[in-house]
Amino acid sequence: MKTTAIGYTENLPASDPASLIERTIEVPAPGPHDLLVEVEAVSVNPVDVKLRAGAPSGGFRVLGFDAVGIVREIGDAVTLFQPGDEVFYAGSYDRPGTNQRLHLVDERIVGRKPSTLSPEDAAALPLTSITAWETLFDRFGLTWESTGTLLIVGATGGVGSAMLQLAEVLLPDVTVIATASNPEREAWVTKLGAEHTVNHHGDLVAQVLAIAPGGVDWLFTAHSEGQLEAYAQIVRPFGQITAIDDGPRDVSPLKPRSITWHWELMFTRPVQQTPDMIEQHLLLERVADMVEQGQLVSTATRRMTPISAATLREAHQLVEGGRLVGKLVLRGWE
Repeated sequence: MKTTAIGYTENLPASDPASLIERTIEVPAPGPHDLLVEVEAVSVNPVDVKLRAGAPSGGFRVLGFDAVGIVREIGDAVTLFQPGDEVFYAGSYDRPGTNQRLHLVDERIVGRKPSTLSPEDAAALPLTSITAWETLFDRFGLTWESTGTLLIVGATGGVGSAMLQLAEVLLPDVTVIATASNPEREAWVTKLGAEHTVNHHGDLVAQVLAIAPGGVDWLFTAHSEGQLEAYAQIVRPFGQITAIDDGPRDVSPLKPRSITWHWELMFTRPVQQTPDMIEQHLLLERVADMVEQGQLVSTATRRMTPISAATLREAHQLVEGGRLVGKLVLRGWE
């Protein structure tokens, strides 16, 4: 079976017409737990631009993680879905990406598409919701009864925007501080549930300690490089930090306060085939429930069409610019 796919063969600037190109590729038959999904909408995440700019392609690599689509075929061990089901998911970086018309994905990392959202609005949610969920409940180990203060650095991005909403609904006694650099971004994070805002372009330590004099209990960061000295002052003794950007990091400044450092990578479960891999299916189902109940909203703020090499090149440039609030999504094929 063949399909149209968009990917890269060499690491080029997104402005270069050859940085993302369209090809016809072969789609293997579904494995035992695979769904063959007809992709309707995708989003572009920072991981996409990092891979295009710096990761070996291995010949021709198809990018894309978030996707919404319709199940067309299923593997012989599939139990969670049937052909015709509408689904959303974030895929895995050890398999071809979602920037193709027909895409294979393991059912255990797939959820049903929220019925109240359009395909493009649903496509904004999987990767960021999984990352935010795993940070709050797997890395930090928070529960409905948790009390304390959470600082979200990078709160206007996709993951931060999802985390704000999850904390608002599921962590009623956790006070949330969010970083925001201007009034528009302050309004965005406040709307999504932040009780306090701080400007990370100013004196972050002073601003945070003015709100939480003893230090915050938990700190999530999408931007940890060069920040650990400050974080060691912001986080209370025995507190925790979770980072999603890339290392290495010298965590020695955290030792005097016995602060725990976590890495969060939402691809760990599918890539490592962990025994609890189905937890991503279960959490996406919970996210779909919360959307349908009006407890979560899509974080899509920029919508583009169609899904093409040219449109994806433009989308990569916008994501690389670092000025987006929320998520950029694309729908439809030429």
